[in-house]
Amino acid sequence: MTGSKLAERAGHVPRGLARTGPVLFSYGFRPFFLGAALWAVIAMALWIAALTGRADLAGTYGAPAWHAHEMLFGFASAVLAGFLLTAVPNWTGRLPVSGWPLAGLFALWLAGRAALISPDTIGLPAAAAIDSLFLPTLLFICAREVIAGRKWKDLKVLGGLLALSLANACFHVAVIESDYDLHRAMRLGISAYVALITIVGGRILPSFTRNWLNRLGRTDFPVPYNRFDTVAILSGIAALSLWTLVPDHAVTAAVGLIAATLHTIRLARWKGWSTWPEMLLVVLHIAYAFVALGFAAIALGAAGHVQEHSVMHVLTVGAIASMMLAVMTRASRGHTGRPLTASRLTVASFAAIVLAGLLRPLAETFPETASTLYAASGGLWIAAFGLFCLEYGPMLLRERRVLR
Repeated sequence: MTGSKLAERAGHVPRGLARTGPVLFSYGFRPFFLGAALWAVIAMALWIAALTGRADLAGTYGAPAWHAHEMLFGFASAVLAGFLLTAVPNWTGRLPVSGWPLAGLFALWLAGRAALISPDTIGLPAAAAIDSLFLPTLLFICAREVIAGRKWKDLKVLGGLLALSLANACFHVAVIESDYDLHRAMRLGISAYVALITIVGGRILPSFTRNWLNRLGRTDFPVPYNRFDTVAILSGIAALSLWTLVPDHAVTAAVGLIAATLHTIRLARWKGWSTWPEMLLVVLHIAYAFVALGFAAIALGAAGHVQEHSVMHVLTVGAIASMMLAVMTRASRGHTGRPLTASRLTVASFAAIVLAGLLRPLAETFPETASTLYAASGGLWIAAFGLFCLEYGPMLLRERRVLR
């Protein structure tokens, strides 16, 4: 069986999984998904407290910069780590990172959160240096596994991790040295995540959809991967690269529009409407729809019709966070032996994050209602990940259930 097939069969544990030590550190998705969800709630609550004057957050690093960093490189990097530490062993057939090495990696992620919440305690450069260790370490681990397993087609995932490591370092430099462009570092980080979604999402969405339809005895399967998908991915990477470097250029608008069109067609080829009413699948297609919408936003932003923060939030809350929550729930259910179907709490969490993704970009477009939109989208974000913690936290802390 191929690595991609193993990855699709969420819930089947690769051979050789460590059985000693705390359950939390038996597999990468457990600590990192739980840590990411808890931090999503805590970090957003702290940001709201800072906005309303109830908390002095992050000292000289600055509360706005801290909020942007912790969403992009705190919360999101943990979800990415949980996914890759779970998927890469399936792709390569090698042993997963578990036990003390996994606990050490998780501690490194926690150290970054602790260093940046009060960076003046040890100084901005030292705090930034501590935080900057996590992503390169994750890159090293994944590169070691991909190279040892000779899965050369997965090297492009490592490219995304390398871009994220660079974006994180540039973000810190931009905060410490005001001569650097903070927004460019943010655009690079966002682009890396979106590029990974177009690559990995193109593997899992049609695969999950096909298998679900096959179990129902249906044959209206998604179109399999072909050259069109390659062209769509390359157009998206081109649009993201241009947006990172020259967000206001006419070429960026043109390429963004092309990417939006191609990714809309790509999504339609996966026949997401056929997965109704299984929301565990439907939400994956909705999240990918935000990718196409994000490319359209890039085009409109480059043409001067949409503000940059709106473009960023279509991609971050809409595409990245929605896709991450969808993957977290599916992987958590599958790898802990639960049925691959969405409960009412799960559906509620999906609805909350999708609504947040729709509302947050409107704040810059309708400044007269911005405070209301900030509050609503922040509350929905907390609800989405709070519900995940409530339902999936116990699953992640317990032994895998054996389905009968």
